[in-house]
Amino acid sequence: MNLYSSIAELREVVARSGCARFDGGLVVTRPDEFRLNLLDGLVWTAVFGGKDVRDAARNAIREAAESLGILPASILPLYEARGRGEWGGITVPAINVRMMSYDTARAACRAAIQLGAGAVIFEIARSEIGYTEQRPAEYAAVMLAAAIREGWTGPFFLQGDHYQTNPKKMAEDPEKELSAIQALIDEAIPAGFLQIDIDTSTLVDLSKPTLEAQQDVNATLCARLTKFIRSREPKSMPISVGGEIGEVGKENSTPDEFRAYMNVYRRALGDGTRGIAKVSVQTGSSHGGLVGPDGTVERVAIDFSVLKSISKVAREEYGMAGAVQHGASTLPPEYFGHFPDNDCAEIHLATDFMNTVYDHPSFPYPLKREIERWLDDYAADERKKNETQAQFLYKTRKKAIGPYKEQVWNLPEGTREAIRDTLEKKFHFLFTKLRIHGSKDLVAKYVKPVSYHSAQSVAAAAAAQAGYVRDDAAGD
Repeated sequence: MNLYSSIAELREVVARSGCARFDGGLVVTRPDEFRLNLLDGLVWTAVFGGKDVRDAARNAIREAAESLGILPASILPLYEARGRGEWGGITVPAINVRMMSYDTARAACRAAIQLGAGAVIFEIARSEIGYTEQRPAEYAAVMLAAAIREGWTGPFFLQGDHYQTNPKKMAEDPEKELSAIQALIDEAIPAGFLQIDIDTSTLVDLSKPTLEAQQDVNATLCARLTKFIRSREPKSMPISVGGEIGEVGKENSTPDEFRAYMNVYRRALGDGTRGIAKVSVQTGSSHGGLVGPDGTVERVAIDFSVLKSISKVAREEYGMAGAVQHGASTLPPEYFGHFPDNDCAEIHLATDFMNTVYDHPSFPYPLKREIERWLDDYAADERKKNETQAQFLYKTRKKAIGPYKEQVWNLPEGTREAIRDTLEKKFHFLFTKLRIHGSKDLVAKYVKPVSYHSAQSVAAAAAAQAGYVRDDAAGD
């Protein structure tokens, strides 16, 4: 794939192409030609180019997306309408795109377009930013490029997932850890992330005598970060903020826990500030699934009543969209239809798409073995006693995504196409089971995005006042 070596070369190629022009930003004049002849070079440059031309390519992709009617947007108006009882019966998928990101996102966009689905979120967690080597500006550009490539139009939802506090770092220096999350927020908003999920649930203390006491630090810090987001967000597009009451993989959540969390949260937030729109809960799942000795994911039981009961309380008592399910992509296929049945507002899907790439018959075996040997050395300290090699590799192979990103991105087109086709079928199945087909019209009814450039200029100006140091490690 061609990489542009300089901004001058990038602009010259665009000018010669005849399918786009720079006119206060990149304007696409012949979309089909732009998609086929120019876009891929911009995407590869946006990811692998030198700093100046890389940034120029990212800006060009965002400008091209806007000229084609693809606008980063906040899903908040749609979720507030759900909180008012104006719609329901679907579960919005939030897709964590980790590996072979452009092709994975293309597959998701293609499936959504076929189904007339607009209620789809593309997200990346704080930990994923680190091990996949995808900062927010890069991730946003790649997702938007995938949308352009497949012919998406209308609002496009980007989400910062699990902006999570690290308990160890909080114990050592809480203000430094919170400043790192604030710095990530300041980085994400100008990139177009208008959904941010705050996860301070790692600080829930079940040893405390009352539910409010157990949730106190979690809810209070979520309120603090909510206010920080509100001070930075584009005023024309308030951000959809999420909270979390129980760390995924721990004890199942209850409505009383949720009420306790919200009582503390609302007191800490105060009057006059818009609060969270949704809450992540624990239902029995775990991130990545539970892996057996042979490396296959074991079947788990999901308590769907948790989702239904907490969503009911969230809507009727707090006007929120409802409960959010994490750690779901590796669940049995027959489970997915139960999420809309039980009023789940949003579901986060990640690991299985990475697994599909790694385990695809078209993925080169020599490259897979090279990655496995690298993990044996790099992640050796993560190997647990009595853990099989299959379990170790399943658990750690996400750590190889960043170091091997360029090699995977540059697999032959035929290989990437075969993997893309398999991913598309998965997305089509999931989107159908979650009942988001036809949701493009629902999104259009409530979500009215504004120009990305005017929105980002406001957000960037606010971020410039922060003075926080960026945390390149981005947690784990």
